[in-house]
Amino acid sequence: MNEAAGRAAAEIVIEARGLTLGYRGNVVLRDVDLEVRAGEAWFLLGPNGSGKTTLLNAILGLLAPLAGTLRLHPQLAARDRTGFTPQKSALNPTLPTSVIEFVSLGAVGLRMSRRERSERLGWALARAGLAGLAGSDLHSLSGGQRQRALVARALVRRPHLMLLDEPTEGLDVASEHALLQTLEALRRDEGLTLLFVTHKLRLAARFATHVALFHDGHVRAGPRDTTLAPEVVEQTFGVPPELLEDLRV
Repeated sequence: MNEAAGRAAAEIVIEARGLTLGYRGNVVLRDVDLEVRAGEAWFLLGPNGSGKTTLLNAILGLLAPLAGTLRLHPQLAARDRTGFTPQKSALNPTLPTSVIEFVSLGAVGLRMSRRERSERLGWALARAGLAGLAGSDLHSLSGGQRQRALVARALVRRPHLMLLDEPTEGLDVASEHALLQTLEALRRDEGLTLLFVTHKLRLAARFATHVALFHDGHVRAGPRDTTLAPEVVEQTFGVPPELLEDLRV
């Protein structure tokens, strides 16, 4: 991590205290306490419907708390320095779209000169490993390359915080590993803070600095080695970790 990123590492990026979230009064998460600091890689683990995406929606400003507080660093309050990578692109596959056209969608709503826009696009494509594919048709790419395009689209915002909702779903192991290596390099070199939703314990064990376990409406969070300790995982999910390669159900 560079010097600027090191100075920022002590700063709190996201702080939740007694946070309760839900939809139409139906509670999904309750009494969540969470403190995310700059430059950390948080992996959010839990079965389907356990509230991982619900927390992302709240951080993105799409969902208001039912109770408690959720505070973002002042630099993230306007959310123009927050990047979001969904599981899949929502673009119509029958619509011809080049990689650079797709990635440029990440700049929508940002005010910048033509030169800055071009520089950001070039930087984002390069960091995502797609510099040589800028003119290629998005839909002709492999699954791993399309996920990299989603990451590049988010990087155009030069985010301080990146939220990723199951970005490795459907990828083979090699593509999955390459994408995680790219994200780790961004965290190390740029001081990027990551919140990564996944079902896969092995990814968190390899790449996380911190982990949040989602189960039965509650969140247990902390440093990776503490939170992924076998006794903690078994206490949370009721099953030994060696039987929980995938937390989908």
